[in-house]
Amino acid sequence: MLGAYAEANREGQAWLLRELAQHGDAVERRTAVTFVHDAAHRETLEREAEAARLVGLPIALADSADLPFPTAGALVLEHQAQLHPMRVLAVLAAELRERGGGIVEHCRVRDVAEEHGRVTLETSLGSVSGESCVLATGMPIPDHGGFFARLEPSRSFVAAYRVAGGELPNGMYLSADAPDRSFRTAEDASGEPLLLVGGGAHVTGRGGDTAAVLAELDAWTVERFPGARRSRWWAAQDYRMHSRVPYAGPLHPGTDRVLAATGYAKWGMTNAVAAALSVTSLLLGGRLDWAATLRRHGPSLRGAGDAVGANLAVAGRMLGGWAEAELSDPATAAALGDGEGRVIRDGVAPVGVARVDGAKCRVSGVCPHLGGVLRWNPAERSWDCPLHGSRFTARGERLEGPAVTDLEPR
Repeated sequence: MLGAYAEANREGQAWLLRELAQHGDAVERRTAVTFVHDAAHRETLEREAEAARLVGLPIALADSADLPFPTAGALVLEHQAQLHPMRVLAVLAAELRERGGGIVEHCRVRDVAEEHGRVTLETSLGSVSGESCVLATGMPIPDHGGFFARLEPSRSFVAAYRVAGGELPNGMYLSADAPDRSFRTAEDASGEPLLLVGGGAHVTGRGGDTAAVLAELDAWTVERFPGARRSRWWAAQDYRMHSRVPYAGPLHPGTDRVLAATGYAKWGMTNAVAAALSVTSLLLGGRLDWAATLRRHGPSLRGAGDAVGANLAVAGRMLGGWAEAELSDPATAAALGDGEGRVIRDGVAPVGVARVDGAKCRVSGVCPHLGGVLRWNPAERSWDCPLHGSRFTARGERLEGPAVTDLEPR
């Protein structure tokens, strides 16, 4: 399994770099460094180093990461690629159009059905049919394969900082212990350097005060890079299979026409390409041994334990969310400040009340996917579901996740 996973990512990396080279898009070569803050977690690096050696990765174990703050060890992998994701998307979109493909934006897929050897998509712009369909939507829509019980949604922040004075590290850095941090440098549109720092990973809808999480990211960065000033920030959502291995194959055992690709666990630059290669081999009748191995993998004991634990947590969140909503006093909504939101009990069902840009919004406080009571995300001013990661604007428009409809206004 380890060898198949490594080969999949090597194949994904090689394909993407060839594609970018053909279109003349430059790739920055940098050293990838995984480090630990605390010596108590150095064993984590040693285990990863041994796993890397087993699959032939030329990785080196160092005593420190050579950073402007203390570290207790590091793994070093030379000559890796740093890519600009928007430029990558532009290259791929251009080639798709050159080959006769089309991209339809602002169109929501509501359902997928198979009938008479055809696949039909029901969308917000009408129906479309074809011979096959690949659902690469994070959490598959619809979820005939039970992925909601096999995937865990994760959300994290990235912030861009301007740092006055001092030399910034030139590698790509990732911590293997808490606090979870990744950082690297990039250039803005005018060629000025920026320090990009990521962290604050949490299960979507269970991040608590997300504004405080973002503030913690700021504090960590300023402490280690004095003079850092946040310029902008954003957030990302990804999904992890409880088995730890991404999935690319049939949506469920009874189909060979509807396929799914998901579970990249924030490692999508190579895992997503590997998934595309795997799905393509299925559709065109090719053979990829590593892809077949990854599809065949059964749930490990660790994966099964994680799945049970995660789904018990989901059940607890469902019951706890309704209990909290029952106890909430509708009068508390009157005191909401700008950017604040709260789920209250108003009549029979929970109602989400938020004040954004001076306007008060009232929507259903229940996720239309499987009935989870929503949580307010103060940093992003969104309603997030703690069960399976669906997200909605303050006014109820769906943003992402397995839900396919908006929240009803109240």
